[in-house]
This record gives sequence, C-alpha cells and structure tokens, in this order.
Amino acid sequence: MPLGSTAPRFPAKPLGLRRPAHLGLLALAGFLPLTAGCDSGTSPGSADVPSAGGPQARVPRGAGRSLSGDWGSRFRDCAQCPEMVVVPAGSFMMGSPPHEQGRLDVEGPVHQVRIAKPFAVGVYEVTVSQFGRFVEGTGHSTGDSCHLWTGKARGEMMQGFGWRNPGFEQGGDHPVACVNWDDARAYAEWLSRSTGERYRLLSEAEWEYAARAGTQTARWWGEDESGQCAHANGADAGAGFSWGIGCSDGHSRTAPVGSYRANAWGLHDVLGNVREWTEDCWHEGYAGAPGDGRAWESGDCSARVLRGGSWDGEPKKLRSAMRSRNRVGRGDDAGFRIARTLTP
Repeated sequence: MPLGSTAPRFPAKPLGLRRPAHLGLLALAGFLPLTAGCDSGTSPGSADVPSAGGPQARVPRGAGRSLSGDWGSRFRDCAQCPEMVVVPAGSFMMGSPPHEQGRLDVEGPVHQVRIAKPFAVGVYEVTVSQFGRFVEGTGHSTGDSCHLWTGKARGEMMQGFGWRNPGFEQGGDHPVACVNWDDARAYAEWLSRSTGERYRLLSEAEWEYAARAGTQTARWWGEDESGQCAHANGADAGAGFSWGIGCSDGHSRTAPVGSYRANAWGLHDVLGNVREWTEDCWHEGYAGAPGDGRAWESGDCSARVLRGGSWDGEPKKLRSAMRSRNRVGRGDDAGFRIARTLTP
C-alpha cells in the first residue's frame, strides 16, 4: 500500500480475530439451481491464507456469522455460488503517494481507512458461466451493444456484441465482460435473494484493501512492473498493443480466472483480466472520502468507479491504487467481483 512515510496498521492477528488450524474439505457433488436454495453443509474452518487450488466448501444459510472471525476461510453458499474468502478487519492507507510511477492525481490524497469488520470477497471475478445462470434464471436484459477495442480506438460502440460475444473467444471459466454497473448490481441482488445472504459489490475502499492484502507497494507483488506476466493478465508482448509490456502472460484477451498467482489473501486477478465495478460514485480524488470503508454514494453517480486494470491495460494501469470510471456503460474490458457481508 503506497503510504509515503506512514507505516501500515495491519496487525498480525487483525483486530483480535482467530485463525483456526485447518479448513474442512467438503465434496461438491452435483449442481443445483440457485432458485432451489442452497444445500446444508458444515461451516469450514480456516487455514493459512489460501493459495491457488485450495479447498472449496459449502456452508449452510446463515453461516456467515460463524465465519466472521475465521479470516482466510474459503466457502461457497451453494454448489453454483462463487467461491468466497473471508478478508480480515484492519486499517490501511488508501491511494498512491506522489512519487509512485504512473500515479494519477485522482488517486490522492493518501488517507487512512479502517475496515471494522471482516467480510467475504470472491476469490475470482464472476465468470461467464456464473453470469449466464443469472441471466437464464431471471431474464435480465443485457442489451445488444458493447464498447470494443477495434484496433483503432478504445470505446467504439458496436452493435451485436455483449457478454455472450465480447469480440473475442471466451470459455465459461473466463471473467464475464461487456457488463455494466447495473448488470453487476442485479447479479448480486439475485444471488442475495437466492441464498438469503447479503451479496453486493465491493466499495472502492474495500476493493483496494483486499487487492493490497497488507502490502505497501504499487502492486501486491512489489513495486516493479517486471513481475506482471506471472501475476496478472495485462497488455503483453502477444496482445498487439504498442503500450504492452515486453513479457508474455500467455493470453492476448481474457484468461480463465485463477490462471495467475493469488495475492496474500487468496484473491486472483485483482490486477488485470477485467476491470471490476465497485459500488462508489465517481469523485476526482479522495478529499472528503469516508474513512470507514463505506461506499461513497454521493458525487457524480452517473459514473461509477472501476478498479484493477484489464487485459488491454499498460503496466501503469495495473496498480493497486489505479482508478477509472465509466458512465455505467458496457465495455469488453469490464466485469466485476462480488462481496458478501458476514455480520449484521
């Protein structure tokens, strides 16, 4: 986390939360439609911060309260629900210092944010298959156009494109793209209705807190952009962009979620793959921003904040503090990740 001269306030055991010895492994047998509710199961324990390929589990409806102290726990509320990981409470310094390479003025001033309670975050970005089940189950309209990269300019509105066809080939395990803020909110609301739990978009502060995972550097893996291809899917040597980094990350457009290393809190693709919608309205900086991690729901609410950079992003756009906005439109580099409230 870019702090200037201020040390991070992230305790080894955040705010007294317990860290259990192990994470129970439950078999995921079969797939039930979300509208049928979630299977009962055993609430998982926890392990050290999980890494790629770690255990998956289902927890019964209402089990979020028992998980609220078990940071690092991974769970699903049903077989087809996104896999979640519990993020600890704590404090961090949000934004980037003036000396950070690639910094934009809208990333300051650096300010302290305190996250008072643990919450759960999607281990991965929401996938094409997960979003497809939502559309099939609700009939939600996603339009018939999307802003695409055409090789000439960013953001040309193209008819006949959307999340099923974002202008490049995707599998069901790729992050959904060509979805707008309303689509993302509708998915979270549907998941809440289907499970009886409180799913939502992350606030911008929660997003940066989770993406940094206790780090102070420009990127969760370090200060230098040179490690990008091992950790994130951005504009690389094979993507055909003049601004791409010189290494190859193996994917010229989106990659299957989880293709790259997770950060210290077990989250994949927080930088790169697709930009992620957050709950917040847009502001040209952090003057007056909430200090408690809440979404900033005043300001220019015709535009919402996206975080994390994407498959077409140059290295300076794949930083933990990088912010962008969109007028709630659909783009081939925009998707989302969800959060779940664990305590009342």
